[in-house]
Amino acid sequence: MELFSRNVCALWIMVLLEFLLETVADEEVLMNTKTEISDLKWTTNSGSKPEWEEISGLDEESNSVRTYQICQVDGLSSHWLRSKLIERREASQVYVELKFTMIECSSRTTHHRSCKETFNLYYYESDTDDATATHPAWMENPYTKVDTVAADFLLRKGGEKKFNVKTLRLGPLTKRGFYLAFQAQGACMALLSVRVFFKKCPALTRSLSVFPETVPRSLVQEAVGQCVANAVQPGPNPRPPKMFCGEDGQWEDQPTTTCTCLPGFEASHGDMECRVCPVGRFKMGSGPGPCSVCPDSSHTGETGSASCGCRPGFYRAPSDSPDTPCTRPPSSPRSPVPQVNDTSLTLEWSEPLDSGGRSDLTYSVECRMCPAPGVPCAPCGDGVNYRPSQTGIQGRRVSIWGLRPHTTYSFTVMALNGVSPLTLQGPAGDTINITTSPNVPVLVSGLRKIAATESSLTLHWNTPTQSHYRILQYQLRYCEKERGFEECSYHYMESNLNEVVLSDLRRATQYEVQVRARTLAGYGSFGQAVVFRTLPDDDSSSPVLVTGILIATGMLVLIIAIAAVICCKRRSHPPLDQHFPLTPASCGTVSDWLRAIKMERYEESFLQDGYTSMQLLTHITTDQGSAAFGNNSGWSSEEDPVQHRGSWDSKLNSRECALLSEASTHTHTHTCRRLLSLPENFV
Repeated sequence: MELFSRNVCALWIMVLLEFLLETVADEEVLMNTKTEISDLKWTTNSGSKPEWEEISGLDEESNSVRTYQICQVDGLSSHWLRSKLIERREASQVYVELKFTMIECSSRTTHHRSCKETFNLYYYESDTDDATATHPAWMENPYTKVDTVAADFLLRKGGEKKFNVKTLRLGPLTKRGFYLAFQAQGACMALLSVRVFFKKCPALTRSLSVFPETVPRSLVQEAVGQCVANAVQPGPNPRPPKMFCGEDGQWEDQPTTTCTCLPGFEASHGDMECRVCPVGRFKMGSGPGPCSVCPDSSHTGETGSASCGCRPGFYRAPSDSPDTPCTRPPSSPRSPVPQVNDTSLTLEWSEPLDSGGRSDLTYSVECRMCPAPGVPCAPCGDGVNYRPSQTGIQGRRVSIWGLRPHTTYSFTVMALNGVSPLTLQGPAGDTINITTSPNVPVLVSGLRKIAATESSLTLHWNTPTQSHYRILQYQLRYCEKERGFEECSYHYMESNLNEVVLSDLRRATQYEVQVRARTLAGYGSFGQAVVFRTLPDDDSSSPVLVTGILIATGMLVLIIAIAAVICCKRRSHPPLDQHFPLTPASCGTVSDWLRAIKMERYEESFLQDGYTSMQLLTHITTDQGSAAFGNNSGWSSEEDPVQHRGSWDSKLNSRECALLSEASTHTHTHTCRRLLSLPENFV
């Protein structure tokens, strides 16, 4: 116990020291006179003697240092001391640490009323090292005053020798560098050392985030970090870690970060790093939390595992989480007990000895029918019914009916769980054989509808072929489907044949019907319920519907007849604006041809010109055609027929000219175009 307490104390001390080291500000020195090994050679300016004097001395550790001292008799004149250019680097705020001694005015041999025990500190910014003995001017402007420095400890005769330490801040600085200037007015003092530095927040690792060394440029400077190795930030667009660095070089508050260790890694050393999970341990996802021992029946043989694999013979279901134990299929159900009742069966069994380590245990029943010894058993088929079901049974009991009489069956009860489908072997089960009673009628099947009306249904079914007795009668029971068998009273009907007509039914109503057979052994079980519907229905037609169809058909026939008559009239009298490919050879006489092309008004002209036969008409020429259509002006073929167009206007129009072009085999179309000023593309 004592050893444990010591270890805990040591651990806390280490954590505390680490925290203190992290929170201490870093200082970057820009200038330190104690480290100079040669003369400083700073610039001085005095209105009178004495001046600042550079001398060698020893510090408190007896190290040789370069110092400046002055001892004025009065304070009527100013004595200036200016350093060389000090580059500020990346700092905007710098600190000046001064170590000095000051002699008490009353202890001086030549005491004057203007004696002072203070001095002034100034600085001057510049981008270049351009200071001279006269530039900048030795006055408060252009210099910037920092403060008037007073001594806390004064040297006196016989007194203790103590030096003063003062730290002053300069800034904000904007140029490349700056000069320090000291002004003494009536003081007797020694400037032992000057150290110029700036503060910065050190590199920090905290909360699985790394922040770089940060120089504050304002009161509070924001620092952007990143996650440590093997750590990430969850989410699609994570923000980088942030922390604030104070002007004093101290980190402020706690970081804002969401960094977490990757899968297979755990946080260690106070959230300073992400350590890999050792062999035999795993960490499933990113986030807080340590590595865990592999679940039961699983293992991992490598470091940094996000999950543990299952051992041989064990599995995880697809719905199982990777951090759950591996399981296996259950063993076989025990002691199945059958209770045979004619052609029905009730099976009960005991749960397996081994559930496989899972709670999702279910059972399935496999049925096979064995028709005769030596004949292979075959699946029972859809005629066998199960309650509550054949697969996915939650309890340890199942009822089976629809079996054939005097038939041997083999039933196998199997146990399954969530990993049973993953194994290459089938589920474990126990098998029993039973034989049904020979004196029970078989079930009636194949119930179907033959015809239907608004108030009746004609039904038919198959005659059972496996019965050992002759079927004496069939019994049907039916009920309206909307009410269900549990709420309505049954209606029964007997039939000696495998067909029946159910009458006095409600119109457009669904009925559930069942049928069973009766033999010398008694009634069998009712078969599966089948639903039928009275008219109107999809497979028949009511008188109203038939009447509507007949009316619609008659109207359609009437419309077709009218359309045929119109088409026939149009064909016998085609319009003039329609192309009529009727040639003279297709007509018996000239009169018939002219009437066919709607040009019967020119019949007299054709006959007077001698075109009395269709054979002469086929050889009509341009000039002859002109005469036939009434050209009595006496112009010849050499004359321009356009000049005589006025005599044609009342006799031949453009439509008739086009019809004549189609009817004649000679090219009088050009003449018609010219006479009527028709375009060349006129057809």
